Amino acid sequence: MNAQIPHVVIVGGGFGGLEAAKALADAPVRITLIDAHNHHLFQPLLYQVATAALSAPDIAAPIRRILRSQKNVTVLLDRVSAVELDTRRLHLTGGPLHYDHLILAAGAINNYFGNNAWAKHAPGLKTLTDALDIRRRILLAFEAAEKEPDPARRAEWLTFAVIGGGPTGVELAGSIAEIARNTLARDFRNFDPRKTRVVLIEGGDRVLTSFTAQSSEAAAEQLRNIGVEIRFNARVTNIDETGVSFGDDKLIARTVLWGAGVRGAPLAETMGVPLDRAGRVLVEPDLSVPGHPEVSVVGDLAAAKQADGSFVPGVAQGAMQGGDLAAKNLLSRLAGRPTEAFVYNDKGSMATIGRKAAVAEIGALKLRGVLAWAMWLFIHILFLVGFRNRIAVLTEWAWAYFSYHRSARVIVSRSIEAPTSTLG
Repeated sequence: MNAQIPHVVIVGGGFGGLEAAKALADAPVRITLIDAHNHHLFQPLLYQVATAALSAPDIAAPIRRILRSQKNVTVLLDRVSAVELDTRRLHLTGGPLHYDHLILAAGAINNYFGNNAWAKHAPGLKTLTDALDIRRRILLAFEAAEKEPDPARRAEWLTFAVIGGGPTGVELAGSIAEIARNTLARDFRNFDPRKTRVVLIEGGDRVLTSFTAQSSEAAAEQLRNIGVEIRFNARVTNIDETGVSFGDDKLIARTVLWGAGVRGAPLAETMGVPLDRAGRVLVEPDLSVPGHPEVSVVGDLAAAKQADGSFVPGVAQGAMQGGDLAAKNLLSRLAGRPTEAFVYNDKGSMATIGRKAAVAEIGALKLRGVLAWAMWLFIHILFLVGFRNRIAVLTEWAWAYFSYHRSARVIVSRSIEAPTSTLG
């Protein structure tokens, strides 16, 4: 490509990064999209891989395949370790890379609020590697229970603690309960999987705090209906290999999962710009970095304020809208036109609890139960990347619905002790 053509670098192949790249398809720019993974991940369904409902390829698609018809894009499999704003240079594993315009869509990592040692005992859910690790831990816990003759120790293996009452925690807890009560109900001889204990731990006084109180209560009721215990106002003080502590109280559980929060990718810390408490870049109204209009930040890495003073939520629709606007504003700068401020269009929120159980809010419309669940199915099928993925997921869901079976129950480690995981 002609070196005189403006070089646009996009860091991250998630919802925001891909949307920005596609919006620049016909633009007179050369684009380099960089990601540490070779695939785009449909994160809203990641918990279904973690709980054996879907296989990894069902919710992932190679970035190169998605963008192969877009001639102005080069895709690099690499990791960006630092951003030098003044010199317009990125530090990659393979060496430095210069840019004329930069769109950062590097996403977020799990946030243990300064207690990173908890990560090996309570993995979070951000990547396919995380999902496969969690799935292995869940399935191995049932295998360990089958071999354990001591009822007390068996109960430890059959107790699952999920920390965080947001969408990830709610969906994980509900899905584990369904595995135990439906999928595995007749698979073991030495214990009854239906006696599995799933405990959802929330530091506040309700689940799904981004939803209305009415939907939060509906979600809690549906969770209890499938056997999930909920502990409200429970502040975690320690996590180890035996369970979760709340001051002097302790829940003994051999499987603990983390869904209590995320923070911006560490890349933001290398930029030398103001960040919020969650490590996100405090962007200008048009999503640019203060003092550096050639750099835009979108998605989970951006702390973008709305008109009411609240921040744009870290959801797929926000990232996609941000990526689209960042691309349009880039073209406006090239043409010498003023940029536009980001106005988030909230198209609704939804969370699934289990089979025919969910909550959904779309404007003034609030749904629960079967209708919300059906809408959740339709929306997620619609937005999956690639025809193959849609057909695969629809087939798996139909099979699971009528048979109560989950096809992805494969353990890829022979070790009963769950492997450790690290932040990053």
